[in-house]
Amino acid sequence: QVQFRESGGGLVQPGGSLRLSCAASGSIGTLYSMGWWRQPPGKQRELVAGITSRGSTNYADSVKGRFTISRDNAKNTVYLEMNSLKPEDTAVYYCNVGFIMPTTPYWGQGTQVTVSS
Repeated sequence: QVQFRESGGGLVQPGGSLRLSCAASGSIGTLYSMGWWRQPPGKQRELVAGITSRGSTNYADSVKGRFTISRDNAKNTVYLEMNSLKPEDTAVYYCNVGFIMPTTPYWGQGTQVTVSS
């Protein structure tokens, strides 16, 4: 079983920044992609960004140029640097294995990001 522990969310004003972290543990293997998904209030979960084991990245159009995904393979940890945050970025953010679609049925508790003045 795989486990994910997300952290780093909070309340931030529009234009602000946050850095999210996700620590993965369990039977993942060494060559895998990781991604961040988010679920806005009342909406379905959607892809934010993905990163391969070699560092290739993929972003949703809505976050391109504002968010940066990165990873530390030695720590099985993936990060999401979020800048120029907008109210529409408000959501619970989750990580999972995968580049576009999540490839495990396991989800952590997520971390709440609220962008509001």
